[in-house]
Amino acid sequence: MEPAPSLIGFEHYHRYWFRKCNCFAVKIKPGEFYVTRSAEAITTVLGSCVAACVRDPVAGVGGMNHFILPDSDTGGALSESSRYGAYAMEQLINEVMKFGGVRERLEIKVTGGGNMMQGMSDIGALNAKFVTDYLRMEGFRIVSSDLGGDNPRNVAYLPMEGRMLVKKLATLHNSKLLAAEGQYQQRIDTGAVGGEVELF
Repeated sequence: MEPAPSLIGFEHYHRYWFRKCNCFAVKIKPGEFYVTRSAEAITTVLGSCVAACVRDPVAGVGGMNHFILPDSDTGGALSESSRYGAYAMEQLINEVMKFGGVRERLEIKVTGGGNMMQGMSDIGALNAKFVTDYLRMEGFRIVSSDLGGDNPRNVAYLPMEGRMLVKKLATLHNSKLLAAEGQYQQRIDTGAVGGEVELF
């Protein structure tokens, strides 16, 4: 069986058979997002990062992102961190709307923001606060959330069904996850925000 064709702009993502949900799936890495109109899953593993799952149940389109705020700046509403987070959210929401989603119908679920480094600054809490504050300020309703705590998460989102499956993982074997998030953090701390995006 072959997966359905990807939407334009997402052809470079690799699909694999996801036995748990009996469908094809795409795994996104830190800093990525994926949008689909097919009965497939979007998966990722989160530590301090957060993921927003966005769909329009009427148009049959949805997607998920995976992002973290730069820790070089934790200032106010117009800080570089907030601008980066807003850019990550607006990229995903705009792509869902580009493929038929309607802003007023969007159903949003959020997860992640774990405290992976006890005794150090809790970037996970900042990420969780950002995503909830951002969605509230933009007038979106969060229908489900699983944020904070001390565990990394394995996440699978099925946009066509609206299901966000979250499995808490043991904290003992998360060195690869910490390394991946650390590399991503360094990349965004030293790079500029990816451009200006506004919700249409």
